[in-house]
Amino acid sequence: MLGPLPDEGERLSLRFLDRLCARIAAVYPPGARMLICSDGHVFSDLIRVPDATIDAYGDALRALVHDEGLATRLGVFDLRAAYGDLSYDEKRARIEAEHAPALATLRAETRADETARRLYQGITRFLFEDTDQATYPGTRSALQRECRARAYGVIRRSRAWGELIAGHHPGAVRLSIHPQPRGAAKFGIRLLAAPDAWLTPWHACVLEHADGRRELLRRADAEQRGRLVLRGGRPSHFATGPTAG
Repeated sequence: MLGPLPDEGERLSLRFLDRLCARIAAVYPPGARMLICSDGHVFSDLIRVPDATIDAYGDALRALVHDEGLATRLGVFDLRAAYGDLSYDEKRARIEAEHAPALATLRAETRADETARRLYQGITRFLFEDTDQATYPGTRSALQRECRARAYGVIRRSRAWGELIAGHHPGAVRLSIHPQPRGAAKFGIRLLAAPDAWLTPWHACVLEHADGRRELLRRADAEQRGRLVLRGGRPSHFATGPTAG
């Protein structure tokens, strides 16, 4: 992402999801509606993003769905929709109490299962790399210990979020923007072309090539290869062509 609000990555992803619903309707007359389950508030305290920032993102995402004319097929679901007017701390405590597995259970899974261990290690690495180490008050080893503890929290909340969604939408076919193992409850889909299957519009940005191709890249890579394009006065994406965007 190029900032705290949706950019070209989200805009293109929403259009892709709308086209996917249209393709389903072409072969299945009742059609399909896509509900985007936005999990920012579920993890905000663990990933150190203020709830007000996540509110602004969610509101802007809903506005983008409307402004792009996609509201017929697309909608957004989050903790606000699930738990109403409770404070966000109360909502997070409630989802953990009602749906999260025990920490001891997750630790045992991580020790016994290679897939679970890789997930835990990947989340730990993401949290470590996402921390500004120049301003972190402790040592590198202290940060690593903290990120390992937070990684278990992320996995617990992720499981809880999945259970909550299943309860609210029991008949839905569930998709994920991340790769999924064979036999998983969700189908993994790729929203945009990217050199890494784990890159998403929420963790990367769009580079538009001179021939019109668009791909997701890490910001540092896109910045080296293209120029910044603004949309509505805000950073949108990078482009390699002189008139792209």
